[in-house]
Amino acid sequence: MPLDASARVVIVGASAGGLTTAEALRHEGFKGPITLVGDEARPPYRRPPLSKQVLTGEWPSERTHLLDASGLNDLDLRLMLGRRASELDVAAHRLVVDGDPIAYDVLVIATGVRAHQLPGVGDVPDIHTLRTLDDVDAIRVGLETATRIAVVGAGVLGSEIASAARHLGLGVVLIGRTGTLRLGQAGDHLSDLIEDLHRTHEVDVRTGVDVLDVAGAGRQQVLTLSNGEVVEADLVIVAIGGTPSTEWLADSGLDLSDGVVCDATGLAAADVYAIGDVAQWRQQADCPVSRAEHHLNATEQALAVAHLLVTGEPSEPVVPFFWSELHGTRIQVYGRLPAHCPLEAIAGDMTDRRFVAASRDDGRVTGVVGWNMPREFRDARVLVDASMPAPYQGVPS
Repeated sequence: MPLDASARVVIVGASAGGLTTAEALRHEGFKGPITLVGDEARPPYRRPPLSKQVLTGEWPSERTHLLDASGLNDLDLRLMLGRRASELDVAAHRLVVDGDPIAYDVLVIATGVRAHQLPGVGDVPDIHTLRTLDDVDAIRVGLETATRIAVVGAGVLGSEIASAARHLGLGVVLIGRTGTLRLGQAGDHLSDLIEDLHRTHEVDVRTGVDVLDVAGAGRQQVLTLSNGEVVEADLVIVAIGGTPSTEWLADSGLDLSDGVVCDATGLAAADVYAIGDVAQWRQQADCPVSRAEHHLNATEQALAVAHLLVTGEPSEPVVPFFWSELHGTRIQVYGRLPAHCPLEAIAGDMTDRRFVAASRDDGRVTGVVGWNMPREFRDARVLVDASMPAPYQGVPS
């Protein structure tokens, strides 16, 4: 049922997903009250550049802002920035923000994730996580006097941080718990290529090891690894994933199994929706629920929820899309790459490190990967779209 024109919409989470929801509601014609709650005092901003252009200093922090002051004002929002939600009563349609009750007719949860820290480390000045602009500011201060850093975590974020640090001319040790380097929805398929890319750019890659201890020694941190090796670094950046920010929902009755569990439209309970990193959506009846930590996923889900609220019509599921850039190499993934399906080059040559490769499952193209071939990758996406069961739609070009 379409949203009543006077309905009170409250969005908790003021990053890409939350702000996109508000923008899309206005674009769809909704003129009712919208409250946007965010626990950071800064205006809403993009997170992907934090581990790339902002970390290297190529971009000032202001360039990450999703809208300027005029753009935010045009949306006619009740902005509650620097405020934290602490409680939700689904039956009463009420949440609590810094002790103040706020009533809603529709609630959209877009609180993202909080970064994991190494166990037992506590608040050590030269051991950082990277999730917010404040985090980047603190890291950049440390980088001014650092010559060698250790990055703990060999996923997307860890690899991007390692790439940015090498761009700055710093020595980098990249430490991963598993024996592979995973890159988003590409899984382990690109692990060997990514490791080779890092080593080519003089990143010291250590995989298949845990960090057992971190101890300060003067201005250095000394990391003891599970294989007995010791790593010394001026600065340690931890990128070992995150936990969905759902603590404030503990007594809400929502299903919080690794995030907020939703149906295929983002609905978690009556008049409660969840989007982005914090949400698990069931894309199709025969698919398990899944939670994807990527800004494109957050914005697509935001657009879908806004469209549903205003028109009453669900959007078609969107084919997953992911990209990253490491050491100047653009890596793109469209669709799904099942672990049991090897990649097959369909353009370029994988040995030349410039290619497009496809994943096929029972003759059907489930996904494509582009490695420094953006134009050919874009053309290859139609192979995935043609193989997807209705009602899937492709990511807009």
